Amino acid sequence: MESTVVEVKTGRSEVVHDITGRCAEFLNEVAAGRDGLLHIFVPHATAGVALIELGASSDDDLLAALGDLLPADDRWKHAHGSRGHGRSHVMPALIAPYATVPVLDGEMALGTWQSVAMVDLNVDNPERKVRLSFLRG
Repeated sequence: MESTVVEVKTGRSEVVHDITGRCAEFLNEVAAGRDGLLHIFVPHATAGVALIELGASSDDDLLAALGDLLPADDRWKHAHGSRGHGRSHVMPALIAPYATVPVLDGEMALGTWQSVAMVDLNVDNPERKVRLSFLRG
């Protein structure tokens, strides 16, 4: 297995951050035309990984849906940091902190409109890590 950790700056707002390019760069270095699996993992209790269409407002729709499901208010028992921070700890139960993508001939076998994104509602932590691992087939 080949593995690396990449740094992602998410800023101080809720974000669906495109990491497709970072994943492709990693595969260019380690997969070299081989088949296998790319595993993407965020080692954070308040972030997730989504395979989603980006650039057509689906990312905004996802954040709006999460806002409806997990409002940033004072209902959360886990209540430190910014208002509604507890919802960030619930989000990974809905958007898992990992995803696995097939790799064929060294490239992700994503659907036409799919991208790999890190979803982060935690406005208190503007820097994240993402572990990328390539498992050879």
